[in-house]
Amino acid sequence: MHFDLVVVGGGAAGFFTAITCAEHSDKSVLILEKTGQLLQKVKISGGGRCNVTHNCFDPRELSRNYPRGEKSLIGPLHRFGAADTVEWFAQRDVALTTEADGRMFPVSNRSQTIVDALLNSARAAKVDIRTSEGVTSIATTAPDEHGARFELTTDATAAYTAANVMIATGGTRSAAGAKLAADLGHELQPATPSLFTFKIKDPRIDDLSGLSVSNAEVSIQQSKLRSEGPVLITHWGLSGPGILKISAWGARELAERDYRFDITVNWLPGEDPAQVIAAQRNSEGKRHLSTRSPFASIPKRLWQRMLVAAAISDDDTWGQLTKAQTNQLVRELTAATFAVNGKSTNKDEFVTCGGIVLDEINFKTMESKLVPGLYFAGEVIDVDGITGGFNFQNAWTSGFHAGTAIASQS
Repeated sequence: MHFDLVVVGGGAAGFFTAITCAEHSDKSVLILEKTGQLLQKVKISGGGRCNVTHNCFDPRELSRNYPRGEKSLIGPLHRFGAADTVEWFAQRDVALTTEADGRMFPVSNRSQTIVDALLNSARAAKVDIRTSEGVTSIATTAPDEHGARFELTTDATAAYTAANVMIATGGTRSAAGAKLAADLGHELQPATPSLFTFKIKDPRIDDLSGLSVSNAEVSIQQSKLRSEGPVLITHWGLSGPGILKISAWGARELAERDYRFDITVNWLPGEDPAQVIAAQRNSEGKRHLSTRSPFASIPKRLWQRMLVAAAISDDDTWGQLTKAQTNQLVRELTAATFAVNGKSTNKDEFVTCGGIVLDEINFKTMESKLVPGLYFAGEVIDVDGITGGFNFQNAWTSGFHAGTAIASQS
């Protein structure tokens, strides 16, 4: 069976490519998904809410949120960026809302809204969709009378010919899409987890799972890596945007260190806790320090652990603080050191860096520079963003450019 375009992978990038091509031309389009479920990552992302994109409408600024692919994405984001994504979904009666940190979600607060918009758009554009059919091989051929340049075989013993093939199988951790590309001559950057949390066993945070600090600065010792953002205490260590961002920027470096390193946490960036402590000593000298945290962003239970670390007892008052205790407390607030011994995958994120090397892709069209008619979109290429909707934006952007390029073929 012949198609003008066969899309390998039924995720965000694959659907966006297929829909764009079908809506802008009369070409026949087929999506092949190896599992029984379409758009599964869209459905479960963001805790079931789907962080569609980020409220950053300047392409150059937006591109700075991609540890891998920043320079390559500047041009594509100029031609289809976050504002275009918002408009695309608005045209399909899906309104997005912006949260305080810039993340954008459907107003319905349900990822199924995004799934339905993509499924309905694909069906309306007459995209053929087949599930439980994984592509096992892609071979190039001499063009036939239909313009077919590829032969595809699947694990359902089916065979297809196609004029164009899009590989949009997601992160290379699964290896399936990456192997197809490698078999066609493409070089791969090795897959490495990009968004992950830190495993930390430390009495200062033990049994405090669920507590968070709205803004903290995290830095990796013996490294230039640092980030700032909310930090969440979990039952295994530390998570939250501040941790996930630094894990993305340091993905390869931290993998080389086998995820064992020390971090420094400033729980109060931009503040001077020594001044607050001095003011507390003067105004509330008889009050016990353990009664409450004098810092709005530091939860009481975390504050009490900091006091223990600074050798301050429950009975100590502000007026009794020694210089040594004060200095140690300031260190716990602004330069607390934690030993990281491993990583955990953030439950809402399945992002890897690695994939098709960027020099082998034409970022105006997302077409392979090595194999005419072969295209890539989404995380199968060596592009990944920090947490906050950036990885989905890469899927929409790369899928749109590939779809329009294929649609424009005569």
